[in-house]
Amino acid sequence: MWLCLAASMLAALLAALAWRRRPAADGRMDQLLAGLERIEKTLRTDLADHQRGLREEFSAADRALRQELAHSHEALRGALGRDAQAARVETAESLDRFAGQLRQELRNLIDLNDRRLLEVRQAVEQRLAALQAENAAKLEEMRRTVDDKLHATLEQRLGASFKLVSDRLEAVHKGLGEMQSLAAGVGDLKRVLTNVKSRGTWGEVQLARLLEDTMTAEQYGRNVKPVPGSDAIVEFAIRLPGRGEGGEPVWLPIDAKFPKEEYERLTAAEEAADAEGARAAGAALARAVEVQARLIADKYIAPPHTTDFAIMFLPTEGLYAEVLRRPGVLDRLHDLRVNVAGPSNLAALLNSLQMGFRTLAIERRSSEVWQVLRAVKTEFGRFGESLAAVKRTLETAGNKIGQTEVRTRAMLRSLKTVEALPDAQAARLLGDGDAEGGEQGLEEGEQERERAPGGA
Repeated sequence: MWLCLAASMLAALLAALAWRRRPAADGRMDQLLAGLERIEKTLRTDLADHQRGLREEFSAADRALRQELAHSHEALRGALGRDAQAARVETAESLDRFAGQLRQELRNLIDLNDRRLLEVRQAVEQRLAALQAENAAKLEEMRRTVDDKLHATLEQRLGASFKLVSDRLEAVHKGLGEMQSLAAGVGDLKRVLTNVKSRGTWGEVQLARLLEDTMTAEQYGRNVKPVPGSDAIVEFAIRLPGRGEGGEPVWLPIDAKFPKEEYERLTAAEEAADAEGARAAGAALARAVEVQARLIADKYIAPPHTTDFAIMFLPTEGLYAEVLRRPGVLDRLHDLRVNVAGPSNLAALLNSLQMGFRTLAIERRSSEVWQVLRAVKTEFGRFGESLAAVKRTLETAGNKIGQTEVRTRAMLRSLKTVEALPDAQAARLLGDGDAEGGEQGLEEGEQERERAPGGA
């Protein structure tokens, strides 16, 4: 390439010189140009040959370089593979060693945790056993207290109940004796019924027997003045509980009535099949019952001292049935706030009232039981406070023991340089009354070390 440039520059130079000297030597110029052309051709041929040689050399060098690069690449790949394999082996060995160390540390940590958990479990079990024993003792004491109170209450209540049953049995025994006397005087019943006062007395006796058989003496009254400020006396009245514990009782008046003449006229007309007479006698019976009911309502009903209704007792079931048969009679009696009762349904009513009294007594006793339970709850609260106080005492004792251990270690460190005596000699020195003096001396020495600057 440099040769081509040199030839081109030489040709240009010669052409310029020839152009300046053209008029003098045209022939020589032609020769020179012809020589230059030959030189140019020769140069071109040489350049072409040289370029071919350079290409062949470049191709050979390129092939050699490619082969060298391929060999180097293969060698580098092999070296990298060997290094990677060695690195993997070394990494695996390092990981195995690390895993072994980690497993060992984990086993040590697990063993340490197991020992600590066992110690904690033993300590907790000991504390729980102590607390359970103390709780059992407290609960046993509370159970004895509650049993004593309940036993005393039950004995008192059972004693009262047995006394009441004994009184009732005695009353029944007396009633049986009276029934025997009454059986002896059945023959005089007709004579008694012929007199109005005697009929009323017979109704009162029957009503009294029903009340005595069903109620206790405290649950009803005889010849009661239910209305304050009035002289009206009702034959019998049920004593109902008032408002509150100490409230005045509320009376339920019960009066016995027996319109015998009207009832006998009615039964005689019915036996004689006298429809008109029976109708008239029935109307007269209804009027007599209404008159008696009005008297009862006017004399004995005065809320709140009494209930807002009263009971008119009819001593025979036949008379009671006839009153029920009369249309409109019960409605008018209800308007007067008077209920009619025969022997059977009055006994049922009294039994219902007796059940109510028993329910009330149970409720009052249940309130007493609630009082006992509230007292037990209060005792449980005190028991919890006692447990808290015991816990604080135990914590204080534990702190004191810890402080004592610290001071003991400090004393042992202070006495580390002192030579210890044999056990027998120490027992002779400290066993015969000198122990207290030795302990006092240790305490005084400890106090002196605490007062000294830099003491333990």
